[in-house]
Amino acid sequence: MSVISTRELPRTTAAPAVHGQWTVVVVLLVQMAIAMVTAAVQQTPTIDEPVYVGAAVVQAQQHSLRYNPEHPPLGKLIMATGLAFADVRLDPAFDGDQTELGWHVLYESGNDPARLLLLARLPMVVLTLLFGLVVFLFARDLSGPVGGMVALALYALSPDVIAHGSLATLDVPTAGFLLTSAWLLWRARTRAVHLPLAGLALGAALATKMSALAAVPVLLVLAALSVERARLKAAAVVALVAVAVVWVSYLAVDPFLRWDIDVPPVSGVRAVADWLPFPKPYRDGMHVQFGLEDRVWGGFLFGTHYSGSRWYYLPVALLVKAPLGALVLWLAGAAVMARRPAAPYVLAPAGVLLAAAMTGSRDLGVRYAIFVPMFLAVAAGAVVAVRRRWVHVAVAGLVALVAVSSLRAFPYYLPYSNEAFGGPEETYLRLHDSNVDWGQDLGRLADRLRDRYPGERIWLVYKGAGVPSYYGIDAADPRTAPPNRVRGLLVVSDSAIAKADDRLKALIAGSTRIDEVGHSITIYRRPAPAR
Repeated sequence: MSVISTRELPRTTAAPAVHGQWTVVVVLLVQMAIAMVTAAVQQTPTIDEPVYVGAAVVQAQQHSLRYNPEHPPLGKLIMATGLAFADVRLDPAFDGDQTELGWHVLYESGNDPARLLLLARLPMVVLTLLFGLVVFLFARDLSGPVGGMVALALYALSPDVIAHGSLATLDVPTAGFLLTSAWLLWRARTRAVHLPLAGLALGAALATKMSALAAVPVLLVLAALSVERARLKAAAVVALVAVAVVWVSYLAVDPFLRWDIDVPPVSGVRAVADWLPFPKPYRDGMHVQFGLEDRVWGGFLFGTHYSGSRWYYLPVALLVKAPLGALVLWLAGAAVMARRPAAPYVLAPAGVLLAAAMTGSRDLGVRYAIFVPMFLAVAAGAVVAVRRRWVHVAVAGLVALVAVSSLRAFPYYLPYSNEAFGGPEETYLRLHDSNVDWGQDLGRLADRLRDRYPGERIWLVYKGAGVPSYYGIDAADPRTAPPNRVRGLLVVSDSAIAKADDRLKALIAGSTRIDEVGHSITIYRRPAPAR
């Protein structure tokens, strides 16, 4: 007899009382909310956030789509629901680029940047928590209440999901909407009413970030497979609703779709973008994305800085960034899930999205694969289908290990890496950018300098979107001064260390490491001049 059930487990299998399972759900989501809100309050702007916040303000106040066209407007509309609680000041005559817009809104218009950021981040926190419910319900449908709780535990304790779910960015919402669509398609097997709802979720993903396009073929195939009759009609319903959501998101910003932005032309296979049934700003935004993909970006992996991208970057980065217990449960869950009818709904979207992300040109963080801990959390719930007591004990132990590892990272989730790679303190030795240092600790650096190093000369190499002087940091760039004049404290963002040129490397080599901030910024002391 097989020790693995190939069918979805009945909900009564080893099921605790209903109130008990919902108590666990509430506890897990409350701890996740505390972790995310703490991070949202304490962290200063990451590199992408000012652009999104600025674009959200322009969308709300001026009903214009001209900023940040490479990303559709829905994610920024969601941020705007939080910003509606602030009287955001914006010069109507401002005409800079989107990076300058972000600085202008946060630091040059008399607004409180911390308050604006928090208001933009909180809707994303709420969405991330709601996606946690989707993870639980999806896994419960497939593997019973115990499987649902295992899946939610892995999701709610994931340092990467917590880190990016607490930011006003677009990666978690896109992944969460795609997961929701896959879940609703699974449910459509028994109730066709879920088909248009799946289309709504797919449309929300497409209206948030264009990378969701990679999942469209597999989700439409799943829509067709979810019904026994009228398969093409089922796929058409999902597709039409998704397209409608994209159109509505643009019309919600500007009912007239005013658009006069010049974008680079495309040719070859990319020209298909111009035939998609989306608004012109969406199609032109794809042109901008193609231009970004054609740039040569810098990567950093295990101490090596390189130009371009490496196809294996994301799997390796996930190996570093995921808790060890989660890695084991993901693999075991995928192995069990592969033998079950739900496999195409869980593993296929994740696999297609990962394959697409691995072909990208930007080796800048696991956020490009944030869907992996979401979908594989659902898969991991299937491990409870293995009818061996030792397996259930092992699952409980592995979840406990994930919990300990995640809680130890509090509140520094962005630079998390698992214990096999030295923990958050050593992530910067192997990864860079949004894996470690995305500019989030400028405020913490200001506090550290004020408390421990008052009055000292500061030389700063900061990689981020914040303005050091706003936080009271009076510093100069050491790369613009003769090396023998760089005395006092040398403060360097860890991403800048990873990409250091020969001049900065020499300055660091001649310094003594004395402190670090948030596992993302390193403080060195430069030697005093010889007498």
